[in-house]
Amino acid sequence: MPSDESVAIIGGCGRAGLPLGITLAHEGLPTVLVDINQSAVDLVNQGLVPFAENGAAEMLEDTVGTTLRATTDAKAVADVEFVIIVIGTPVDEHLNPDPQAVTRAIEAFADHLRDGQCLILRSTLYPGVTELVRQLIDRLGLQIDVAFCPERIAEGKAMTELYELPQIVAARTDAAAARAEGLFRHLTDKIIFLNPEEAELAKLFTNTWRYIRFAIANQLFMIANDHGLDYERIRSAMRDDYPRAADLPAAGFAAGPCLFKDTMQLAAFNNNGFTLGHSAMMVNEGLPLYVVARMEERFGKLTDKTVGILGMAFKSESDDRRSSLSYKLKRILGFRAAQVLTTDPHVTNDPHLFALDDVLEQSDLIVIGTPHEAYRSLKTSLPVIDVWNVTGNGVLI
Repeated sequence: MPSDESVAIIGGCGRAGLPLGITLAHEGLPTVLVDINQSAVDLVNQGLVPFAENGAAEMLEDTVGTTLRATTDAKAVADVEFVIIVIGTPVDEHLNPDPQAVTRAIEAFADHLRDGQCLILRSTLYPGVTELVRQLIDRLGLQIDVAFCPERIAEGKAMTELYELPQIVAARTDAAAARAEGLFRHLTDKIIFLNPEEAELAKLFTNTWRYIRFAIANQLFMIANDHGLDYERIRSAMRDDYPRAADLPAAGFAAGPCLFKDTMQLAAFNNNGFTLGHSAMMVNEGLPLYVVARMEERFGKLTDKTVGILGMAFKSESDDRRSSLSYKLKRILGFRAAQVLTTDPHVTNDPHLFALDDVLEQSDLIVIGTPHEAYRSLKTSLPVIDVWNVTGNGVLI
């Protein structure tokens, strides 16, 4: 078994795996990215990043073909010391997590694992999954260290945050923790040690905390708006040179592939006795319906109107449209309005998008779905619904 700190990342061409692989390769560690997406593998091997990530293209160009390569062949995991799994616990259509998803994924390439390796779980895990994986490795008769080192980056900031943020390392044995620590010290000087269950909850708590904060802001926005008052004017006054309110978020469509999902995982872990989490879900997921209802109160029935939605990604300056509430807004308006036109300057994998000028020309009303910088200088005589206050004209609907 090689001990040259070589690395294989399962799910390595995705939004969490690829930045990690690029940074490890940049630090001189031989790294192979294993992914089932052939088109993404081909792009990476050509030195092209399959999605938007600041700073990734330059580092990929410097490493691909030397310390970094991509493949769809799972046999590549047999030749490395570290195997990093970037596969998380999903929730189904009933909001129930599937704790066995990670173990099933590992079983799919288990024949290529070898004694002496270190297996590192990277994505969000339902509490107890790290232990399930350790038990699976024991049943397979393999002598492999298992650790959980949760990914903590934000999309768009990965190439800096992988170096700047402390890394949590969790393992059942000191040997496994030491090996995982040694790997991540190539990227960061600060390592925080927890046991696996603590680390699993730390990851869920982090995303749930953010989701609840956004829900508080959205609920306050609705309260102010229902009384004819501009939440953003109130929030600005509260935060002005007043540190105890400085972290009050703006209103907005709180979405993406993690926050909602992880809040529901935490609820399931607590036997669905998480009233605050479920309330946050109702507020955040209900915001598109609320916005449409207020639009109808202000402008009348929308059945004879074309509504344009500006921004379909789930967050600003991103091309990631996974779980974006702009699409929920589009579905709602599809039943209420005569026509819905959508645009986004970053999203490239939606064939139903229009150019911004065409949306502005053909629409009767505009809703800003994503607070992209491109919309801050928006010039239009149309009514604009802007819960983000991107245009600086307030958020009152």
